[in-house]
Amino acid sequence: MEAFLTSTLIVALAEIGDKTQLLSLLLAARYRRPLPIIAGILVATLANHFAAGALGAWISSLLSPTTLRWVVGSSLLVIAAWTLKPDKLEGEVRESSRYGLFALTCAVFFVAEVGDKTQIATIVLAAKYPSLIAVVLGTTLGMMLANAPVVFLGSAASHRIPFKAVRTVAAVMFAALGVAALLGVGVPGNQ
Repeated sequence: MEAFLTSTLIVALAEIGDKTQLLSLLLAARYRRPLPIIAGILVATLANHFAAGALGAWISSLLSPTTLRWVVGSSLLVIAAWTLKPDKLEGEVRESSRYGLFALTCAVFFVAEVGDKTQIATIVLAAKYPSLIAVVLGTTLGMMLANAPVVFLGSAASHRIPFKAVRTVAAVMFAALGVAALLGVGVPGNQ
């Protein structure tokens, strides 16, 4: 349960102001059809985070508990610093009449998430926690908690979100997890 709850909270906070949340806002403002957008975000996130989680689990199987502790802790500290930097969305997204808004959202959201801090966080969390399913479901729920309201509310509410404060809270949480991992708290083999 700890893996699920931690993954949910960390990714939900890290996603605030992230480029994929900005993408959600762009899609919502442009197409004003929330259900295919949210369904596309869900499918893309499950696929992306399952692959990321599997990579994290595989990496953890290759490393000694001490090395894993240092990799996880250091990675979380880097993500903490990265979280403080606001993301920007570049380019334009156009719906293809051939595949529709659901497929468009799946494709662009999956690609935008590659190498993103929430994907890297999923890799690290899957390396930290032994339950891949709990991590993937938690990170996916975190993404949905951050993105679904943006899609439903669109640009009307986006200017009211205190992005800097949320990024700071997320950075502090990543840093706390990183320090805990470096101290051996919650890392498999050190419990």
